Amino acid sequence: MHKRIVAVAFILIMLSLPTLARADANPLLGTWRLKSFVREVTATGERYNQLGDHPDGYLTYSSDGRMIAFFVSGNQPRPRNEPSDEERVTLHKSMLAYGGTYSVLPDRVVHHIDIEWDGRRVGTDQVRFYVIDGDTLSIKTEPNKSPVDGREGVGILTFERVKGSQPQ
Repeated sequence: MHKRIVAVAFILIMLSLPTLARADANPLLGTWRLKSFVREVTATGERYNQLGDHPDGYLTYSSDGRMIAFFVSGNQPRPRNEPSDEERVTLHKSMLAYGGTYSVLPDRVVHHIDIEWDGRRVGTDQVRFYVIDGDTLSIKTEPNKSPVDGREGVGILTFERVKGSQPQ
């Protein structure tokens, strides 16, 4: 009986190790604060700040396999009261937000979108190529149409890890 309990305990521990290893092997876990969002136009090579000179936002990867991205323009208006229809259009065009599950590979992460601010990419997989250098995360998108201005190109985003957000 004692040997059987030890064997069952050993099996349970061994079964949990791959899960623990996967969590530790995920360098993206935690919350990242947006520092820059540059857009490079495919046709011309032109580069511009997709959300202004001082964008803000967060990208979070959780250990349960979910992710959330929420970005706003540094030029986003701040209505004092209920926004007018014109202000709503401007507000809508000054943000990006989506969430879903994600899969991590050595050089890329795939966002499996199941909710989005305007719904155009719901049900799609969005590939993001990443490099981490200390507390800096650099992401480059696959070529796509900008959800802000519709031009074909790639997004080049830089983030800084929010201190204390990486699992121990």
